[in-house]
Amino acid sequence: MIEVRPGGRRRIDRVLAPDYVQDLAQLDLGEVRSRRDDAAQEETDLSYLRRLLHGRIDIVKAEQQRRRDGGSSSVVERLVEILADNVVGPAPSGAGRHQTLEPSRAEAHRRHVEALVSDADLSDVASLPDERLDLALRTYAAEEESVSKRRREVQKVVDALNDEIGARYRAGSASVDTLLAAERGEVD
Repeated sequence: MIEVRPGGRRRIDRVLAPDYVQDLAQLDLGEVRSRRDDAAQEETDLSYLRRLLHGRIDIVKAEQQRRRDGGSSSVVERLVEILADNVVGPAPSGAGRHQTLEPSRAEAHRRHVEALVSDADLSDVASLPDERLDLALRTYAAEEESVSKRRREVQKVVDALNDEIGARYRAGSASVDTLLAAERGEVD
């Protein structure tokens, strides 16, 4: 489960700290953007972790279905089809966003997912007994629920920071010209 530690040093601890989005109007625009960028990176990382978990869940469910149906084709033979099933079609309204960032800790996320059910080797799901598949599915589903919950919380933070930035542009206290000049390294 993804725990948030008050006063913790991890990015998720900072982003989900209650004071992260308090008194935004008192911060300079650069700090608000920096916080938004950190929160957006955390959202990207959580989205990546969710995708990894969904893949594992789909593999386990496919093996369980194959056993119920008495199918002869292995999960490995159907892997592309299994993993592609949940990719088709748009996300439910509000459930996803276009991610422009790359996960910052991809290898750590993979290790985390693999460690969840360390005794269930998904490279050979056909050899696992039913009870181990059931345990793997329950474990992955519980972790996915936890990750999704944290991701929704982070999305609210990103939204609050984007709202503050947008409000400053609407009020005229921030301008695109100033942003572009700063990106070009021009100083006032």
